[in-house]
Amino acid sequence: MKSKQIIISILAVLFVFPLMGTFAQQAASSGSIEVITTFDYPGTGNSTLPQKINERGDVVGVFVDSAGVTRAFVRFSDGSFSDPIVDPNDTVGFTEGRGINNSRTVNGDYVASDGTVQSFFWSGGTFTEYAVPGAVQTNLLSINDAGDFTGAFDPDGSGIFQAFVSVGGTLTSYSVPGAAGTLAYEINNSEELTVGYYIDSSAILHGQYRDASGALHFPIDPSGSVATVLFGLNDRNWVVGRYADSGGATHGLFFIPPNQFATFDFPGSTFTSLNGINDKGVICGRYLDASGIAHGFLARIKGTPPTQAAGPQMKAPASPSRATPLNTSRSAWGDAKLAR
Repeated sequence: MKSKQIIISILAVLFVFPLMGTFAQQAASSGSIEVITTFDYPGTGNSTLPQKINERGDVVGVFVDSAGVTRAFVRFSDGSFSDPIVDPNDTVGFTEGRGINNSRTVNGDYVASDGTVQSFFWSGGTFTEYAVPGAVQTNLLSINDAGDFTGAFDPDGSGIFQAFVSVGGTLTSYSVPGAAGTLAYEINNSEELTVGYYIDSSAILHGQYRDASGALHFPIDPSGSVATVLFGLNDRNWVVGRYADSGGATHGLFFIPPNQFATFDFPGSTFTSLNGINDKGVICGRYLDASGIAHGFLARIKGTPPTQAAGPQMKAPASPSRATPLNTSRSAWGDAKLAR
């Protein structure tokens, strides 16, 4: 599918999020999400999965070829693509690009020969391997302009991942109490928020975010959601992600903490994911076509999102800490790929 310029203004009715994750329509406020362009990594049959976007408009992502081989890529702001990015220690055909900053430093993960997930930084064509000290597995998921980064790690081989954030060289791990896995998908440049998701003891995904004080806010769940993921945010604390409903459709999600939402569906698709957003309000994401092939797109926020607050929401204790998961079975988390 060739890149094509399309301008589709879609009314995004904005919602307020009252206590415990239910939607209630806010009648007076609305905005729109305008699709700018679609794109695919070059090659026949490739699925294209954008992950993050920097202020320059460069997008890092993942493409999966028709044989199932997974590679990282950068789509530059001029519309050109990098060569496939493959970690030199990837011997099984699985390297993902997850984060990118304005210096075009990329981070991501790969599967090693022993089947564990490990991580890297990539800058100017040079790879630097990274692991959380003592961890069995490490997933790097974002990097900001100061070089702070986030991700998740398996400390003991159990497959129960803990979230972490590294700010100024200091690494802090945390988890939602009782979760069977917690993941930190992005920290913004202002370091006000870190967003991600967690998996509860019943293997259900819920959005969560951590504020500058260390307090965790959860669950972040639109009404009717059976799985919610928060992927990215900008310095305006605008958050993007997706959620699935019980009817099998997946919707793009726009969220302003603590309690305002909008949904976005790519025209004609039953699967839309919003994965990254920059300070200009430009979003990178993907949709699935009727044959199940993923295509990337860029969109922009138009108008002014609402600022009216609603009721209170749950918060974890303000002091970050690891918690013993209620469900430690590998079927609940250990063998699953991190959402992308």
